[in-house]
Amino acid sequence: MKVILLRFGELYLKGDNRHLFESMLIRNIKSKLQGEQFKFEKTFGRYVISGYDDGREKAIVEKLKQVFGLYSLSCAVELPATIEAITAEVEKLQLGNKTFKVFVKRADKKFPLSSMDFAKQLGGVVLSKNHQAEVELYNPQVEIHIDIRLNGKAYMFYDTIKCQGGLPLGCAGRGLLLLSGGIDSPVAGYLVGKRGLEIEALHFHSYPYTSELARDKVLTLAKELVPYVGKIKLHMISFTKVQEMIHMNCSPEYMITIMRRIMMRIAERVCENNNLGAIVTGESLGQVASQTMQSMTVTGGVVKIKPIFRPCITMDKEEIMAVAQAIGTYETSILPYEDCCTVFLPKNPVIKPTIDRCEREEGKLNIEALVEECLAGEETIVVE
Repeated sequence: MKVILLRFGELYLKGDNRHLFESMLIRNIKSKLQGEQFKFEKTFGRYVISGYDDGREKAIVEKLKQVFGLYSLSCAVELPATIEAITAEVEKLQLGNKTFKVFVKRADKKFPLSSMDFAKQLGGVVLSKNHQAEVELYNPQVEIHIDIRLNGKAYMFYDTIKCQGGLPLGCAGRGLLLLSGGIDSPVAGYLVGKRGLEIEALHFHSYPYTSELARDKVLTLAKELVPYVGKIKLHMISFTKVQEMIHMNCSPEYMITIMRRIMMRIAERVCENNNLGAIVTGESLGQVASQTMQSMTVTGGVVKIKPIFRPCITMDKEEIMAVAQAIGTYETSILPYEDCCTVFLPKNPVIKPTIDRCEREEGKLNIEALVEECLAGEETIVVE
């Protein structure tokens, strides 16, 4: 019988509450396969998907590869865990003149042969049926894996397909991703999702300085994250009035810093209004003027209750771009549509702002009124 064998990784490290993480992972697997015909079985250390249409196997594998918490999977043949049944299946293999190696793993230590002895025996079976094949221990063209489990079943497969790893989505609570139109913030959303954090997203726009195409770009980015993090409630807030007031009243070199401090105030209010436990940004240390240690200190300093997660903080641009390409957001992120952070850009933004100077600049504005006006005009869209 054809099956898909699923493995999890980090969940092995959990103690008495491991069953809670597993229950979330199983829920997420079944949710991801909603609409597919399949059977799900849990065995010790493995999950088994069976009962699916052969023509849907590739599509099911692609869906499962997006589930956080799964470490790897293999398309396998399920057999009775007996020497006779496994040997009979191996006898069917047709390898031609390819090199091969047999790997045997026994979770069931009561199996009558050791892993090494059984692997040698099965290698002899392969050679007896494939006279041109050769054993190659270090770089074989074909790897034949036999996984003997405690449920009385064995699984034969050739390839191990890497999945997302991490922790099951939802096990770490819910947070708010500040989603711009750039490369970094979608990657940040993916990375915290991989650590089990469900996300909503907040986007600031500056219409009419930014276009409807810029808005559509952000909606597309959110949709490209959905296969990994599930449906996203996207909060859209107009930031035009705030930027105009900053431009008219504040020193140019502090414009970006003041803008980001107000964004953080609004983000914390959105978190409070929606029972979200953290703010998530795509900041990378030193990448731009607003992401120096001093800049992040003064912008984050206005957040009083919620933690700020910066999963890209130690990554360079090449590393962030590689993740964006892997998850499918890169091509959308580089579309040439401006977001609000590119409006009214000063020539020389401050790279080492101080809190005292920020507070003097903010004294020129009615911060609370601007925050309330932004929140009053909030629009929400569910992206799925």
